[in-house]
Amino acid sequence: MTAIKEKIIGAVTVMTDTDAESFWNLIVEKYSPSWENIKEEEPDETDLQMLEAIKNDPDCHEFTRESDIQWD
Repeated sequence: MTAIKEKIIGAVTVMTDTDAESFWNLIVEKYSPSWENIKEEEPDETDLQMLEAIKNDPDCHEFTRESDIQWD
């Protein structure tokens, strides 16, 4: 762990719960993704093909449980 991370942990350790919550809210605001921060892009050809498949291919409406997926 870097020295700066150790300093942050030490500072949080001695904070009041109210101060720690304020600090946490700053972290969430700065580093948590939100829909408002996502840049919208035009779909490319692959995206358009996938969207067309979703509309027309009934197999695209079936879902697989995560536990049934084999990861290599």
